[in-house]
Order: sequence, then structure tokens, then C-alpha cells
Amino acid sequence: MHVARAKAIVPLIFVVGLSLLSGCTDYKKKYDYLSVEHENLKGRFANMQGDKQRMADRISQDQQTIDELKRQIEELNRTPADATGFGEGYDVAFDPAAGTITVTLQNTILFASGKAALKSTTSAELDHILSVLKDKYAGREIDVVGHTDTDPIKKSPWKDNWELSAQRALSVARYLIDHGIAENLVQASGCGPARPVASNATAAGKAKNRRVEIVVNVRQG
Repeated sequence: MHVARAKAIVPLIFVVGLSLLSGCTDYKKKYDYLSVEHENLKGRFANMQGDKQRMADRISQDQQTIDELKRQIEELNRTPADATGFGEGYDVAFDPAAGTITVTLQNTILFASGKAALKSTTSAELDHILSVLKDKYAGREIDVVGHTDTDPIKKSPWKDNWELSAQRALSVARYLIDHGIAENLVQASGCGPARPVASNATAAGKAKNRRVEIVVNVRQG
């Protein structure tokens, strides 16, 4: 009887042993799986931390840019002529919304009546503007815009005020190009009497309207 009981016990021990081994294998698989998941989670967390730092750096850089632009705008609004670099004595306007600085030169400084050729005496004003453009606004696009009053053309070769204003703008644009401003940065246009800044009913108003504007696009992109 003892022999029979012993024979029955041996298979039972074998079965229990197999079960334990199988259980160990399952636990090993679970351990390996959890270890891999743990490493994956560590990697994702590290990436998230890196993304968070990059975002923080970008926000900091953007804020610095915003602060600098705000400082420049406030400076230009306080003393536009001096802050822009053109100095006192020049008619300078800064438009923060458009991102432009406009230097206005009256036609009496630049041209004889009904003419589009520059006076020889204009070189001092234009040379000063050139030096500022090269020193402070290198690489910026420049629009040269000619304007007239409403008086019709009488004793000049131009068809009308539109043509005269365009030719005067071209004369100033060519001066800038001939003295070192890249031609791909300069464009000229004429508005004739279409954009007055004063009333054409008075001589003083007409004089203000006869002008050439040098518009510097200070905002890039």
C-alpha cells in the first residue's frame, strides 16, 4: 500500500513542478513586458520634458522680440526724426501699423518748376538720406513716390501731373541707385494730385502737396 501511494505521489509532484515552472515563465514574460513599457514611458517623459523646454525657450525668445519691437515703436513715436536716424530738420513720419518710415522732400528743394531733373543743390539732402539708408536700413525695400498739386500742366513736356510726378520719382530713385542702393530694393511711382496732404485751395497747401516721399519698409518679411 505504501508503494502504491508513493507511485501516486511522484506524478503529482511532477505536475506541480511543471505548474510552478509555467508560472515562473508567465511572471518572466510579464516582468519583461513591464520593463519595456517602463523604459518606453521614461523615453516619452524625457521627450515631453524636452518639448516643454523648447516651448519655454521659444516663448522667451518671442517675448524678447516683442519687447524689442515695442521699445523701438515707443522710441520712434517719441522723437521720430531723431530716432529714425535722419535727424532734425527732416520731415519724417513713422507708421507702426504699416512698418514704414517716410521722409518727405518738398519739390522746391528737388526740382525747378515743371521740371523732373534734380537740382544740383539737392545733393546735400539726398546724400544725407543715402548715408542713413546705407547705415541704418541696409537691405530694406524703398518706395519713391511722387506727388503734385491739382494745377494743370501748361508749359512743360509732360502730358499731365501723373506723368510729371512719376518722372520726378524716377529721378530720385535713379539717384539712390546711382549712389549705391541696390536697384532691386527700389521702386518708383507717381500719384499725381490723387493723395494730397493739404488743401489745394491755397498756395501753402499746394506747396505741401508738391512733394516726393522716400518710404523705407523697415519691417522685414
